[in-house]
Amino acid sequence: MEIVILAVVIAVVLVGAVSGLVIGGRRKKQLPPAERPSAAPTITTPPAEPRVGDEAETPRDESRRTIEEVDLPAAEAPEAPPAEAEPAPAAPEVEVPEPTEGRLVRLRARLARSQNALGKGLLTLLSREHLDEDTWEEIEDTLLTADVGVAPTQELVERLRERVRVLGTRTPQELRTLLREEILKLIATDAPRAVKTDNGLEAPAVVMVVGVNGTGKTTTTGKLARVLVADGKSVVLGAADTFRAAAADQLQTWGERVGARTVRGPEGGDPASIAFDAVKEGIAEHADVVLVDTAGRLHTKAGLMDELGKVKRVVEKQAPLDEVLLVLDATTGQNGLVQARVFAEVVNITGIVLTKLDGTAKGGIVVAVQRELGVPVKLIGLGEGPDDLAPFDPEAFVDALIGD
Repeated sequence: MEIVILAVVIAVVLVGAVSGLVIGGRRKKQLPPAERPSAAPTITTPPAEPRVGDEAETPRDESRRTIEEVDLPAAEAPEAPPAEAEPAPAAPEVEVPEPTEGRLVRLRARLARSQNALGKGLLTLLSREHLDEDTWEEIEDTLLTADVGVAPTQELVERLRERVRVLGTRTPQELRTLLREEILKLIATDAPRAVKTDNGLEAPAVVMVVGVNGTGKTTTTGKLARVLVADGKSVVLGAADTFRAAAADQLQTWGERVGARTVRGPEGGDPASIAFDAVKEGIAEHADVVLVDTAGRLHTKAGLMDELGKVKRVVEKQAPLDEVLLVLDATTGQNGLVQARVFAEVVNITGIVLTKLDGTAKGGIVVAVQRELGVPVKLIGLGEGPDDLAPFDPEAFVDALIGD
């Protein structure tokens, strides 16, 4: 009996074990495979704001690499665009200057508009029925106001008195003829008025342009180059004005417009050296004329005037100096004569260029400056145009003064 009970117990235990295995297997098939727990996210603490002053932390020693130790990716060379031939700079267009023959006659109307005080003023006074002492004093005042000068004024008044007394009746045409003749006598000179551009030598004629600041020397030099080119001359320009900013550029621009080469040096360089080189280049190129533009200088500064004399001496080591043209601003009147005297003492002035005769200038300065220096007025400037520099023609000038 005990054996039977033991067998039953064993059977029950076996049945229970088998049932547990079967149920466990079924559960494993129904449930999804367990997912692995994900790793905990790494939280990066934001960098602390930098602190300054007492709150600043002591810097920590960290190993650092220099830029040479860092391996940088190789930069790809950019693909070069196909090379294009750069266009050559266009050569400046060479102008053909206006012919100089008769240029003053063509500018006569412009000259006449600015000189009425002298010529027409005198005609009005001389046309009075009675020429008493008061009238003659007015005539003197008119001449002095027109910058004729004291000595020439007295001389002209005495001759006019005598001729009017002999003439008797005075028609307008007779007075105009009389006045024209007398003013021409004042302006007349035996010295040649043409700028000397042919010295009969193999070397070019050398012309030096001098004057005080502001008279328009560089512009006059450029315009003179146009006058000479219009007359068929080949010209080399020497930019010896090294003190005024852009003076060399200005002169070179004038030269390029008519095909004349400009010899220049550094700003602030030695003007005598540049003048020397300009004459040397003119000889090498077989040019007809070398124009040397000098720096403007106050006639009261002895050192600057001595330097001008040095430029003259250095130029003459290369070739004879044929002309020294003094540029005077006609609007300065009698003050220009003071300048002229000083320049004449330093360099041998051979001719005068009167500029700005188209403005408020008085025509009498032509008479005064010739009498003062004993040299002729050779060129006059009547405007800002490139061809407004004209050779001085006494008859055309006087005709413009007194009108038709």
